[in-house]
Amino acid sequence: MGKILAAGLAVLVAIAAVVAYLSMFIVHVNEQAVVFTFSKPERVINEPNGKDGPGLYFKVPLAQTVEFFDKRILDYDLPTLQVTAQDQKRLMIDTFARYRITDPRRFYEAVRNEAGLQRRLKPTMEGAVRGVLGSAKFLEIVKDKRDLLMKDIAKQVNEQSKELGLEIVDVRIKRADLPEQNQKNVYARMRADREKQAAEIRAEGTGLSNKIKADADRQVTIIKADATRDGERIRGEGDAERNRIFAEAFGKDPDFFAFYRSMQAYEVGMKSDKSSDTRMLLTPDSEFFRYFNNPNGNSSGQQKK
Repeated sequence: MGKILAAGLAVLVAIAAVVAYLSMFIVHVNEQAVVFTFSKPERVINEPNGKDGPGLYFKVPLAQTVEFFDKRILDYDLPTLQVTAQDQKRLMIDTFARYRITDPRRFYEAVRNEAGLQRRLKPTMEGAVRGVLGSAKFLEIVKDKRDLLMKDIAKQVNEQSKELGLEIVDVRIKRADLPEQNQKNVYARMRADREKQAAEIRAEGTGLSNKIKADADRQVTIIKADATRDGERIRGEGDAERNRIFAEAFGKDPDFFAFYRSMQAYEVGMKSDKSSDTRMLLTPDSEFFRYFNNPNGNSSGQQKK
């Protein structure tokens, strides 16, 4: 009898544990929960500005179910779209949206889950992106008014998705490129422009180089002319000084001066090398050889007093 009672008590405890397990659920701080009674939404736990926060809660097993939704900001990637700008330039646009579930009950009724949201949000996003970007010019999309255009898209999507129980926090363009063929044409045109600029810069450099070289050659010519002028002047001054010294020497001792000059004439006239083949036809008693015949330089051979 005691064993039967113990077994029954154990069964009751197990049933109670199962019932307690099925009756309790935990809502985390980053979650929102919708409690359903026979598939009808009854209350929302941990919703923004709600009374019930995160924690441990109870439900009626089998009669009530709970659906959990993320409370954080979520991302939605839109497939790449081809958009024609106002100036008839085509662009490949890759965008994404960031959204937050603000009304879990309405969200569940409208889309059930994130997969359903993507089916509902895709045409809305595509229409807003095409409408806003199609009314803007190419440069406005890629540079000048990109932020303003993104805000306009987010505003339109928010207005059209209020019934989904969510808020579009932000819409951004990840990539805005030209189609592949257009990219090749643009790159070819950019390359041609850069090559033209490079040719102009090289031409300017060549012209500047020629100018510098011409100026340098002119300066070299001037410097050489100045050097030649100064050299001739100095040489003339030297010759004048030499002649002055010779004149003074001649005035002091004419015989020594005549002897010195004759020795110089002998050295120059009788010098023999491969580059010089000077020939002279003179008589032995020529005045040129007077110092050969007589060291005093006279024909009588007498010493001068």
